[in-house]
Amino acid sequence: MTSYLSTPPAIAAGTLSATSQPTLPAPGDLVLRPWDPADAATFLGAYQDAAIRRWHTNRPSTEQDVHDWFARYRDDWTHERAGHWAVTGPDDAVLGRIALGRWDFADGLAACAYWVLPAARGAGVASRALIGLGDWAFEAGFHRLYLDHSTRNDASCRVAVKAGFALEGTQRSAGIHADGRHDMHLHARIRGDQPPA
Repeated sequence: MTSYLSTPPAIAAGTLSATSQPTLPAPGDLVLRPWDPADAATFLGAYQDAAIRRWHTNRPSTEQDVHDWFARYRDDWTHERAGHWAVTGPDDAVLGRIALGRWDFADGLAACAYWVLPAARGAGVASRALIGLGDWAFEAGFHRLYLDHSTRNDASCRVAVKAGFALEGTQRSAGIHADGRHDMHLHARIRGDQPPA
């Protein structure tokens, strides 16, 4: 595809897809790794949790759906659209999910998303995974990472702030959930921001 940019892209096309999706370290002995077919039952089970269902209207219904999603995840990496990781502990047990999507290599932008299984909540898993993902993304060449969540999702707001994603404002009626339209908080972390403690 011909580029008409008058400035060089933040990341050259082909840079990330030239290598396999990496396994990433995160603080507190967390490991972010690509999803494995053996994770399908755990992934499907996560979407039976009431909190995850409340904030995620796009969800799989069967293990075959999950395998289809995992195939799309691999395709997303190959075509430089997104990266999707399982958040695991030292024993490789899945604790949650984290993703970096909406890749814009020209401007160096990407969006983050996450959830944590009920048994792993309250231990800082999501914020630590978000820190680890952010550190890798900035090294890879991204300049600005952002995320949004419902203004009613206090837990997600705490995760974002703890991971160094500053609250930038409120997007009115920007998200839809099972109970209707929600205002959304917008958070971002920019390369060069003071790293989170």
